[in-house]
Amino acid sequence: MADSGELTLDDLFERLEQMPVPEGYKVEIVKGAIFMSPQRKLHWDTISAVYEQLRTQYARKRLASDVRFDFPGLNGLCPDLVALKEDAKADDKGRCRPEDMEFVLEVISRSTAANDYGDKKAVYAEAEVPVYLIADPYTGRCHLYTHPKGGEYLSELKVAFGEPIDLTGTVVKLTLTTDEFSRD
Repeated sequence: MADSGELTLDDLFERLEQMPVPEGYKVEIVKGAIFMSPQRKLHWDTISAVYEQLRTQYARKRLASDVRFDFPGLNGLCPDLVALKEDAKADDKGRCRPEDMEFVLEVISRSTAANDYGDKKAVYAEAEVPVYLIADPYTGRCHLYTHPKGGEYLSELKVAFGEPIDLTGTVVKLTLTTDEFSRD
């Protein structure tokens, strides 16, 4: 525990490691609350479709999936897919740093959708992640958030699955195809 008596993210994740977390579940801490969501093949299909496209612009070591990033406010997030800056460096604990994120993808799960559209979006905006993409298999739409400022994204674009997402004007510098994104 921290010297102040307050729990830290490390304390919370340490406790989680001692608990029987079901196999195949992703665990995140959002505003100090623990969330578990099942990793489904349908989600992986969308994540891998984006991963393959990002590989045309990003070296493999600049991409990560389900890796913990620590943000202020007891937020330990494990995005579905992250693209990192070329000069990204690990912090003193060997973890990737939020300020090195260029792109984040979250594929919606019913049980945690409110986090992806709400608290996590606010956390990413506060950290000034330039491009935040939500793929929602239940609505068949993507929500693209760009231009973070003052803790919010100033630009939102909704794109139906099957339509391209133009990221050429962002740090990602490519157009994503969405025709392989899975629906639920």
